[in-house]
Amino acid sequence: MGGQKLPTEDILCLAGEIFILFSSQRVNDLSMLNHPFPSSCLDLSNDESEDVELVQNLLASAEKVGQQQYDRASKLLSLCDLSSNTGNPVQRVVYYFSEALREKIDRETGRIASKVVPFFQVFLFPGMQAIIESVAEASKVHLIDLERNGVQCAVWMQALAGRSECPLELLKITTVGTKSKSTIEETGKQLMSFAQSKNLPFSFNVVMVSDMLDLKEDLFDLEPEETVAIIARYSLRSMLARPDWLESLMRVIRNINPCLLVVTEVEANHNSPVFVNRFIEALFFYGAFFDCLEDCMDQNDPNRKVSESMYFSQGLQNIFSAEGEERTIRHVNISVWRAFFARFGMMEEELSTSSLYQASMVVKNFACGSSCTFGMDGKCLIIGWKGTPIYSLSAWKFV
Repeated sequence: MGGQKLPTEDILCLAGEIFILFSSQRVNDLSMLNHPFPSSCLDLSNDESEDVELVQNLLASAEKVGQQQYDRASKLLSLCDLSSNTGNPVQRVVYYFSEALREKIDRETGRIASKVVPFFQVFLFPGMQAIIESVAEASKVHLIDLERNGVQCAVWMQALAGRSECPLELLKITTVGTKSKSTIEETGKQLMSFAQSKNLPFSFNVVMVSDMLDLKEDLFDLEPEETVAIIARYSLRSMLARPDWLESLMRVIRNINPCLLVVTEVEANHNSPVFVNRFIEALFFYGAFFDCLEDCMDQNDPNRKVSESMYFSQGLQNIFSAEGEERTIRHVNISVWRAFFARFGMMEEELSTSSLYQASMVVKNFACGSSCTFGMDGKCLIIGWKGTPIYSLSAWKFV
């Protein structure tokens, strides 16, 4: 190759050819995949050889994701850590494709975990019930989902489809995102198909912003006669490291003036400026979550391993090691959110008996549901594991 730098396309093609060769031979040993041929045999420089290996690991990880072998896919992705968004073109490609694969693994393992761990559905249904009650007399309903994917909206649509009084003239769902627009749009297609099957007049919109400071109420295509409700599952905590984002979002919400804002957040205090306090709080919180996974999932379940390594391990590293804006995991309890919402003139709403009943019924569908505990902190529902608070569900409206 004459000592000239190998073009990016040639690196990708070479890595693909080697990957196909070893895949056809059913090679499972990572070390063999990493060093299929001595670089001297191909007249590659050391840097080019490393680039080929990066692409091979990326391809192997994608294959495992396609086979739903998420634990193995994650291990292969860890071999792509030498990639960089400031490196050469191959390293940049691998970096961004790795990030996309990690997000897909996050989504897929999260969906799997939600089927066996009670928390995720326990707070979903009472939150939806609260919104359904708040829009009971509205003929045009607009749900704004700050979760960034809208995947849980089918539950809400199912309930509205069965409404006998005050038929819907239009159901509009808008989801907010800063990335993965194609994934959100795919969810929208699924929701559109579901709405058609239920004869629901429906529209789905995506509001994409590169920075939450760019979010404005005029992006939501609001109509005067529609009733707006907003649901925020884990959306607010991610902005605690950027108070300007959170303040800006709340001003937008205040201008929209929804009939109800339903908030689900982690019920913990991992935002103390004192390291030891953060450490102890996290120890008990994550200890309860690990105990939950022990009761709800098999010890050798690969999805459990991925959840623990990608969610818990990375979360703990962020809580303990990062500072400033880099410490993005800053869970706070309901008392902090109460003080924050009060600044914007919001009043906490009582959750109805029907909403609380929904939670108690859902938990019975899980084999380990008896260990899921409920309590009230004022008007807020606290969902825990064997007495340790894990999540809070609260409803708010402007005075």
